[in-house]
Amino acid sequence: MRQRTGTDEFMDITAKERVEQAPREAAPGVDRLDVTAVNAPETRPLYAAREKVYAKRAFGTFRTVKWAVMAVTLGIYYLLPWMRWDRGPSLSDQAVLIDFPNRRFFFFFLEIWPQEFYFITGLLILAALALFLVTALAGRVWCGYTCPQTVWTDLMIAVERLWQGDRNARMRLDKAPWTFSKIWRKAGTHASWLAISITTGGAFVFYFRDAPTLMAEFIAFDAPSIAYIFVGIFAATTYLLGGIAREQVCIYMCPWPRIQGAMFDQYSLLVSYREWRGEQRGPHKKGESWEGRGDCIDCRQCVAVCPTGIDIRDGAQLECIQCALCIDACNSIMDKIDRPRGLIAYDTIDNLEAESKGKATSLHLLRPRLLLYAALIALVSLIMLVALWNRSVLEVNVLRDRNPLFVELSDGGIRNGYTIKILNKRHESREFRVGTEGLLGATLRIVGFENDTDPTISVPVDELRALRVFVTLPKQNLPSLKGGVADFEIVITDLGDGSTVRNDTTFRSPAK
Repeated sequence: MRQRTGTDEFMDITAKERVEQAPREAAPGVDRLDVTAVNAPETRPLYAAREKVYAKRAFGTFRTVKWAVMAVTLGIYYLLPWMRWDRGPSLSDQAVLIDFPNRRFFFFFLEIWPQEFYFITGLLILAALALFLVTALAGRVWCGYTCPQTVWTDLMIAVERLWQGDRNARMRLDKAPWTFSKIWRKAGTHASWLAISITTGGAFVFYFRDAPTLMAEFIAFDAPSIAYIFVGIFAATTYLLGGIAREQVCIYMCPWPRIQGAMFDQYSLLVSYREWRGEQRGPHKKGESWEGRGDCIDCRQCVAVCPTGIDIRDGAQLECIQCALCIDACNSIMDKIDRPRGLIAYDTIDNLEAESKGKATSLHLLRPRLLLYAALIALVSLIMLVALWNRSVLEVNVLRDRNPLFVELSDGGIRNGYTIKILNKRHESREFRVGTEGLLGATLRIVGFENDTDPTISVPVDELRALRVFVTLPKQNLPSLKGGVADFEIVITDLGDGSTVRNDTTFRSPAK
């Protein structure tokens, strides 16, 4: 038995992992037909049981970035409902709130009403375009760093490692018989996962109701039943997807790996194995020459740290989420064997081909698809900014009666009916006056204000007030209507600042 030295300590490879597929040769006396039968491809089952992935902890730049991103994203998710934003005494002071009872979405200074849902649509379009841009530029970095599935899976694996140890310890624990130590380690792991899952579901429902109020109701077991139901649903899905399914979600459930292929090209930065430098791979003893071989010592550390269990040396694969942990693992090995870093690195297909031929490499950042995505992002952003800048704090909607179209009065005049809806979006009560323009001789009467010649309409904070209005045209003014139809405006005047809102509508009479 020889002593393990140098790079041997990094080559913990099982016999099963070292087996390579070799071409079969026909034995003497076997005809060509029999050889074909021997070499026939093996039939694979439609279903294969999951082989559990034991991801080893990585150390390095990209792992540090992933820890930082996880801390920031989880911090935002859990703490955002508790941030306050002063909107006055009559509205919630929660910074981010989806207020279904009052049909509004509060996002810091922005207050979105149902009729302004186009702002949400615009944000979703921007998010999609940004995802397309990043994917075309650097592959599935969204999947590797900021996808909720990745973030929560990272958290669950960290908790599992805390209870059960790193990769080898977890593998030994799973193979060991059930003892008290194994039971409490497994129980502690799943109890921690459940606690994280319940906290995740609880944080989610806080976005739909004032967080301190709902928390007090939870503690007193007085929260609405729907809140408990949704906490249970999101806790169950977080526990299942982040703790149990893990990489299965990325490989089989998520549609994004299938879509991303249309966004890559030969200039996209992807986590890549530089085969021209690494092959021929194989074990290397300390002091041996590197002549005639590659830098890859086949230590499989890149496979050990991969959260989806793939071998990046096999090339681009659907399962790769571009987390770059294999880069950290490989760089640490290169440092220990005194070889240059970058055997596995972010690189483009074009550069890999150029490097293998000794040609110069470059990054193509001004590509048509990148410019197109950037231009669309700028255009949508500009449209949203213009819409936000011109956003009105007063909305008026005029609905004309269609049955009957008009009423002929006993004095020969004609009356039309309208419903006027005034929406006050300011955080203060406002008073308005309703009038008409463009209809000579017309008089306006508001139901409920018959005895007031110049009524003042008060609309409370953030409320919608509907008014029933009749516009009457005397008999002597009817000849001014051509074809029995006249266009005019209903004018709503804010008595506070003098601003007006005009709404076009029509007045109808019998055609003559």
